[in-house]
Amino acid sequence: MGILKVENLTKVYGKGEAKVVALNNVNLEVVKGEFIAVIGPSGSGKSTLLHTMAGLEPPTEGKVFFYEKNMYEMSKKKLAILRREEIGIVYQFYNLLPTLNVEENITLPVELDRKKINKKKLESILKFLNLEERRKHLPNELSGGQQQKVAIGRALMIEPKIILADEPTGNLDSKSSNEIIQLFKKANKEYGQTIIMITHNLEIAKMADRIVKIEDGKII
Repeated sequence: MGILKVENLTKVYGKGEAKVVALNNVNLEVVKGEFIAVIGPSGSGKSTLLHTMAGLEPPTEGKVFFYEKNMYEMSKKKLAILRREEIGIVYQFYNLLPTLNVEENITLPVELDRKKINKKKLESILKFLNLEERRKHLPNELSGGQQQKVAIGRALMIEPKIILADEPTGNLDSKSSNEIIQLFKKANKEYGQTIIMITHNLEIAKMADRIVKIEDGKII
């Protein structure tokens, strides 16, 4: 079943001589349980595509469907709820709050949603990430790879329908990068988690189930 679908997606920035076509009539469908890598050089439009699919960047033209509902026809309130409850986002630079420890960063989305924290779920995620002994550490006491694991845990904590990862290994060494990709693969296989990962690294992309290549705003 299709979770996410984009139809004739175009995103244009600026006008006249400053006009930039970041996405040019892009079509893509993501099926439940897929692990997809979107690969392309810098400036190819891959991050713009991810932000548009995440409900963060409205397209100039085209549609984005999440379970057959057009995201950009939703009210701002409903779209915000959709992003908060259904879509997990993992960024290149982790985006952890420096004053919160590992546990607190992972459970932050649940706290912000004023819901009760599922302690069993939290323990399962800490074990999955191999961060049980680091649970009370602050971000500045962790390696880059460990910080990215916390960001993945934060995304998993809301039990999202889909995880969107924007260059999740772009700030890591090769050893940490491999650990992060293995976590994504494990989440995909064992939890059935649907994942779309943006990368410029072909070797990283090869570890996904499907590779989508984008250049100059077009899927090729």
